[in-house]
Amino acid sequence: MNARNLMVTVAAVLATAATAGCAAGESAADTPTAAAPTGSAAEASFPAVVAHQYGETTIPAAPERVVSVGVTEQDILLELGVVPVAVTEWYGEQPSATWPWAQPLLDGAEPEVLSVADGFEFERIAALEPDLVVGTNAGMTKRDYELFSAIAPTITSIEGATQYFSPWQDQTLQVARALGREADGQALVDRVEEAYADVAAAHPEWAEMSATFSQGGPYDGQLYVYPAGLSTEFLSMLGFTLTPGLEPYAPEEGSQAEISAENVDLIDADVIVFATESKAMFDELQDFGTIENLSAVSGNRAVYTDEVLAGAIYFDTPLSLQHVLEQLTPQLELATRGEAPREYPS
Repeated sequence: MNARNLMVTVAAVLATAATAGCAAGESAADTPTAAAPTGSAAEASFPAVVAHQYGETTIPAAPERVVSVGVTEQDILLELGVVPVAVTEWYGEQPSATWPWAQPLLDGAEPEVLSVADGFEFERIAALEPDLVVGTNAGMTKRDYELFSAIAPTITSIEGATQYFSPWQDQTLQVARALGREADGQALVDRVEEAYADVAAAHPEWAEMSATFSQGGPYDGQLYVYPAGLSTEFLSMLGFTLTPGLEPYAPEEGSQAEISAENVDLIDADVIVFATESKAMFDELQDFGTIENLSAVSGNRAVYTDEVLAGAIYFDTPLSLQHVLEQLTPQLELATRGEAPREYPS
């Protein structure tokens, strides 16, 4: 499965087999230990009533068999101390569909891994006898919601949310509400925002710099680049100003800008973060249009991620954002000084 056209065609990506370019089998070093779970079920308040885009759901008691049908919600559940009985594979083929930054919180558990290659597996999910279905990042339709609700109390995104990847703060709070622990969810949000604010305060010069976030290589002849506000908060929270003018190149609101080789100069900035996932993807990027002539690239002000850091940026959860901060900060320090290595990280 290819993460490079994330957001634009995530529903199609979830419904197809793996495509070229995603180095799922590689691993990354220096993965930090996940933070300890926040709060406990003993502190929860029930019944919990959760409003969402399809109405309102009541969870009568603390759930014990939670199924995550979205592609990233396992991170939030695990950080709140809830190990789901089943999670959903997005991409990367990680053990238990759980990436390295979250693996320690499984504590040896092995949730069942669901697939959405042919749509939601309703019968398989029903057989798990869940008492809560979580789908804030699942592209869930009203009909899907009705079918899930016949199985167990189901929560989806808040009113007005996009199908996928609505703000991570909203998703975190929504999941926490379903667990009767909204205050714990707010604590997760606050902890991440405060950690980013601390790093931004330590680097005031970043507030005077522009930045671009791009996927790590071209896909179907286009480089998918993120307009300001679309999965770019990991940079804006650090003080950077996102490169303007990309929105006209996005085919629809809430999707990435599709930048052709002829227009690649549009992404130049003081710093560029490329979410590279393999050496092959890095090499393909270097040969795309006039990438090598961008001042950020030629001036050693471009960051190239490894597979796990790219995944953490894409996941955009409190847990993954902590990994991003730990791993990306020293790379940004090099890049802003013009000392970033122009190579795929080994």
